[in-house]
Amino acid sequence: MGIARNVLELIGNTPMVDISGLSPNPDVAMVLKLEGRNPGGSVKDRVALSLVERAEADGVLAPGSGQVLLEPTSGNTGIGLALVSRVRGYHLKVVLPTNVSIERRQLLEAFGAEIIESPGEEGSNGAVRLALRLAEEHPEWTMLYQYANEANPEAHYRTTGPEVWRDCPEVTHLVSGLGTSGTLLGVGRYLKEQNPAVQVWAVEPPAGERVEGLRNLDDGYVPPIFEQLGGAQLLDRKTVVRPRDSLEATRRLLSEAGLFVGISTGAALAGAMRCAKQIPAGERATIVIISADDGWKYLSTGVWTDDLDIVTKRAENTIYF
Repeated sequence: MGIARNVLELIGNTPMVDISGLSPNPDVAMVLKLEGRNPGGSVKDRVALSLVERAEADGVLAPGSGQVLLEPTSGNTGIGLALVSRVRGYHLKVVLPTNVSIERRQLLEAFGAEIIESPGEEGSNGAVRLALRLAEEHPEWTMLYQYANEANPEAHYRTTGPEVWRDCPEVTHLVSGLGTSGTLLGVGRYLKEQNPAVQVWAVEPPAGERVEGLRNLDDGYVPPIFEQLGGAQLLDRKTVVRPRDSLEATRRLLSEAGLFVGISTGAALAGAMRCAKQIPAGERATIVIISADDGWKYLSTGVWTDDLDIVTKRAENTIYF
């Protein structure tokens, strides 16, 4: 691999691991792409770098200028942007719901990001609303806005998708959580261009319920890039996964596969298991699951140690991402 010139060159080229032992269908292989191995700890490192590089190429940002960036986040994108800003020389302000896990807040502060709090009960939608208002009030700040910026899915079309195809060309299904929709749009489009038969499944929580890092499009906010880039036409299936299902699958990944990953990965696994069960007996398939991050950002939530009923109840008031 050689020696990277800086930490940003370590973004991408994440490993994939076979987890077919968790498949409920003996004819269906399951493979997990471990995005938590990025330097900032999540798939959003790719997006953060892409957002900044696009703005620099367009002349909106100048490295080392100390310009102020603004972004609504519930954790991972903010951390990725804080990492990139630290290296590139920008000052980042993040609009963050008050009820995120403490590890997220601590890491943002460690990277030097300035936190602007939004009401926790409003979730990520409230953070978006506040950030949009602040952007209007402060035109001197630059809001890269992952939800509407095509550099978000473009990051996955250029990097994540080709990596999946390179390492697992036998892929028949892609399963990922539905958040900003960038991962599904970018990876899904790339894979379908290589093989139109590949199916793209999105995992979302029930309307009005929280599953870390994911959103339900019926909750009143549809990411602009999802509509602009034909997300509804790209997706073959959306499947709803409840918080308890996500937590149970997250625990199984650790206990049965030794994989310490975040809760949205558990949600994606639960969706992939549902997908595997629907594939007819005797029909071979390979499901690739995008694991958005690792588990260390959720230790304070007690996901792996507390009673499952208590953790599920706690999910009603805490954003686990």
